[in-house]
Amino acid sequence: MFQKSATAPVTQTRPGLTLAAVAVVQFMVSLDLSVVNVGLPQIADGLGFSAVNLAWVIHAYALTFGGLLLLGGKAADRYGRRRVLLAGLTLFGLASLAGGFAQEPGHLIAARAVQGIGAATLAPAALALLTSTFPGGKPRVRAFGIWSATNAAGGALGVLIGGLLTQYVSWRGVMFVNVPMVAVALFMASRIAAGPPAARAGRPDVVGGVLATAGMVTLVFGVVRTDRHPWTSAVTLTTLAIAVVLLAGFIAVERTTRREPLVRLGLFANRSVSGANAFNLLVGAGMASSFYFMSLYLQRVLGHGPAESGAMFVPFALGVIVGSVLAIKLGYRFAAPKLLAAGALLTAVGFAWFGMISLDGSFLTDVLGPSIIASVGFGLCLAPLVSTATAGVDPGEAGTASALLNSSRQIGASLGLAALGTAANHRTGSGTTPSALNDGYALGLTLCAALLAGAVIIVLALLRRTGALAPAAHDVP
Repeated sequence: MFQKSATAPVTQTRPGLTLAAVAVVQFMVSLDLSVVNVGLPQIADGLGFSAVNLAWVIHAYALTFGGLLLLGGKAADRYGRRRVLLAGLTLFGLASLAGGFAQEPGHLIAARAVQGIGAATLAPAALALLTSTFPGGKPRVRAFGIWSATNAAGGALGVLIGGLLTQYVSWRGVMFVNVPMVAVALFMASRIAAGPPAARAGRPDVVGGVLATAGMVTLVFGVVRTDRHPWTSAVTLTTLAIAVVLLAGFIAVERTTRREPLVRLGLFANRSVSGANAFNLLVGAGMASSFYFMSLYLQRVLGHGPAESGAMFVPFALGVIVGSVLAIKLGYRFAAPKLLAAGALLTAVGFAWFGMISLDGSFLTDVLGPSIIASVGFGLCLAPLVSTATAGVDPGEAGTASALLNSSRQIGASLGLAALGTAANHRTGSGTTPSALNDGYALGLTLCAALLAGAVIIVLALLRRTGALAPAAHDVP
């Protein structure tokens, strides 16, 4: 029908346009994960949030995004990547607009929850489109290098953009900033190829989908609530136990169902997939926690304002871009596991340096130096990570594999922030002085380094022999 319409958009195979659309989408999703954080105090004042309810501006997004990613990835495989991407973008844009006009705390929390649903839909669809458009060789190395640069730059620049918008415009700007990016992404995505045909092998496994989604949501809910209920409390232990039961039930159903499973368990037999997701879990935990601790250190210990603190993250964003460019160059010569190990090791060194922050620290020694090392290392391992996670995966499961990668990062971020935040608070104790806070943040950052060291061990143990995605000889000039 669309092919006969004179006004329908042209959807030819355009690798460059697909890459540009996916890059904009990933930048926007990464930006949204960090842009709101800096504006939380102003959001609280503007809408009258209580100290307890304010955290739900973050938790509402994390719950729906982390809990629905697997469902979003399956939808992309079953109903078509471009179709699901367009639907997710529309939902994300409308939710961002509604959040910017929020008049009460409940309005903003609801908008953030819907934003998470949109992100869980569009993120795996976009990555699956990129995977199918660039199946291998030199174009794949370059495409994932560009994707990784925009991915990390969005997260790092989100702190800067959030600080500037909050201080010089309004907290509402951190919601409205997504709207023009959604419009650009919709325009480009409507003109790219739809990707491989939708895979509809049979009736969907509804029971498995419900169990997986409920288990993921319950897991994330239990983790994010540790800010109010300690890990050893009855509330937290009960919530996590329910999550384990639900996820165990999901695995049991997937092993026996005759319907089309939400996640084919055989996918985890692929060492590249399982190893990359384990690696991503630790990296996600370390990165999210380090951004959190450094943002607090700059404002609560060194006394910088939101905009100034955000500006201090710019070298990190630039370093990630440098690392991503290096990954493209080195990706033609070295197998992905070597780049993953080198990148994680560099990032661990940078985080260990961050762990040496002091009460009278300076920008050069306590921020800029470790930022350069950690960011270049992070950029170096991003593209090889995504390529490894989708290596050897059937094209019909690319959306599922992409959703798994996004899920492991989101769950890692939630677990890391909760666990390391608890450790830092325990070190700080009841103290609220800059000295006490500095000790807590320093411990948290040192633990971030330990997580990245663990990621190196995972590469050596699971991925060292895979040789994942070294480019074919005939693809290298």
